[in-house]
Order: sequence, then structure tokens, then C-alpha cells
Amino acid sequence: MLTDLIKYLCIMEKTRPNIRAVEVAEIERFIAKIEEKPFRVKQIVEWLWQKHAHSFDEMTNLSLDLRKKLVEHFTLPALSIDTTQMSSDGTLKTRFRTFDDHMIEGVLIPTTLRKTACVSSQIGCSLSCKFCATGYMERSRNLNFDEIYDQVVMIKQQVEKTYDQNLSNIVFMGMGEPLLNYKNVLKAIEKITSPEGLGMSARRITVSTAGVAKQIKQLGDDQVKFKLALSLHAANDKKRNEIMPINESNNIEALIEALNYFYKKTGNEITFEYILFKDFNDSEKDAMELVKIYRQVPADLVNVIEYNAIDRFPFDKPDEEGFETFVEILQKNRVNVRVRRSRGKDIDAACGQLANKDN
Repeated sequence: MLTDLIKYLCIMEKTRPNIRAVEVAEIERFIAKIEEKPFRVKQIVEWLWQKHAHSFDEMTNLSLDLRKKLVEHFTLPALSIDTTQMSSDGTLKTRFRTFDDHMIEGVLIPTTLRKTACVSSQIGCSLSCKFCATGYMERSRNLNFDEIYDQVVMIKQQVEKTYDQNLSNIVFMGMGEPLLNYKNVLKAIEKITSPEGLGMSARRITVSTAGVAKQIKQLGDDQVKFKLALSLHAANDKKRNEIMPINESNNIEALIEALNYFYKKTGNEITFEYILFKDFNDSEKDAMELVKIYRQVPADLVNVIEYNAIDRFPFDKPDEEGFETFVEILQKNRVNVRVRRSRGKDIDAACGQLANKDN
């Protein structure tokens, strides 16, 4: 009998739609069908996107009977917090659990001027970048748009509780390749920026990509409002092929063309991300090749990033003198460059370290 009950519950779970994934019109039809007042629709939508309810029981201005009917007709899957770790520098790493028991990680990066949420877009990653811990994980699935939204909401709540400030920025630089989960990422951003959601400015959101040329162009065609960052990390195809297999099908020439197309269509800010690896991409020749690429794209900035070691990648970071020399070459050649120091290294929360690893 118990087995039959479990089977029945599983069937019911699959047949009931996720209420956050349906159109408002479907909620309206449901409310009309059960002869509830039309204003209940607005209340429900507010609970879902502004009050961030993670269960129907939390919708306390709805009657118990209505909440019961919602449970019978819809599901409301949501992320939950599995663990949270705080770094000595104030960075917070959170491991989130999905409704189907997968784990993903998101990071709150605090600085004096900004409080930034670094969020994931996939469970694992299929791109296998050699310097990234996530790249050694299998990609289980894409995150749904509401799961991405939940990450932002919960990190926003952490900012308010820990720092008594507002979340200022969002970067899609966590686990996964955002442009390989294109529809969910864009729909999540739509909700994040909507007045019916978090009401954040799209200009405070940056989507980072390892370089999917076709989808970069699609962003241009879709007239997105957010910023774009390209994880470059090597300024010639030979070296980039070694550390980023995606370059074999999306080489630097194709990416330059795609970025120019994106800028022509949107005028949005473009940033290059460049991690320095000792004796690999940190020479004067490497710097000048990066200058050449920078001059072919209307990029606003090059972020030169301190490498954060992971177990399987044999490279190391340059010494401080080598790091500064590389940056100085860029500056002398009129590259707008910013040095990005690692934060959260002691809890494996820094760039490239997210892998659901317990400390």
C-alpha cells in the first residue's frame, strides 16, 4: 500500500505544473474556475515574486481552503539553503539544494562600494575549462529560471541581514555556462529587473561567457540591456585551445566578430576577463596580443584576475612583480585595466573554485 501511495504522489508531482512557470493567465483561469475573487490572482503573484514565498502555506492572506486548492493543482519547487560559509574577508558562499536534490553554489562578494551576488546557471558544466573546478563536474541539467531567481533573492537577503545594505550587483559567473542555458537566464533576468520582481536595473547585471559566438549574437538580436563579459584567459588560439576546449569551435576571430555585432546592436558594456597563469599567458608577448584583441572590440575594460589554484590544474599564479609588469604593459598601451584580487579563497568561493566542495 505504501508503495502504491508513493507511486501516486510521484505521478501527481509530474502532472501538477510549477506555478512560477505558468503564465498569469493560467492562474486567472484557475481562480475563475474555483469561483474565487479575481483580486486573489494579484495576491498570489505578489507572494511568488515580491514576497518570495517558497510554499503555499506562507501565503497567509489567502484562505486555508484556497491554499489547499493551490497545493492540489500546482507545485512550488524552490531552492533551499544547504550550508553557508563565511570567509575571513567577509565573502559568503552558499550551497543551495534544488527540489530534485542537486547542489549548486552562489557567492556574496562584499566590497566597500558594492555587494555583489555571483550566481550559477547550470548544475555542473559541459565546457571543461582546465582552470575551473566546475569544469571537472558533469553537467546534470540547466537551472530553471525560478531557481536562478531564488539564488539572487536569498543572497539579497544575506546582504540585508549581514551588512544591512542592499544588493547592488549581480554577476552570472558561478557554476555553468549561462549562454548554454539561454532562455532560463534571460527569463530570470526579466524577473529580476521587473517591477513585479526585484526591480533591479539591468545595467547592474553582468553575464559572463566562455565564448559561444552564436549566442553572443543572439543577445544582440534580443536587444538585452545587461553587460557582457568574455572569459578570454589567453590571447591566441593555440593557448586558448589548451585551457578552454570551447575555443576549438568558437575561436578568437569568431568571438571578436560576435562581440562587435553585440555592441552594434546594443551599445552595452563589454569586459574581457583574463586570469594570469605563471609562464603560460603572462609574458610581454601575451600582453601585446591581448592589447591587439582589445583594440578590435569596443571593450570598456580588461579585468586581470589573480589565479585561484585548484587540485587538478598544474599552473600557478605569477609572483607579484610579474603580475604588476603585465598590468603595466596593458596600461602603457592605453588599455583600461582593473586588477581583480581573489576573495573567499579560504572557503573555495573565489573565481573558478565552485565545485560543491566541503571545507
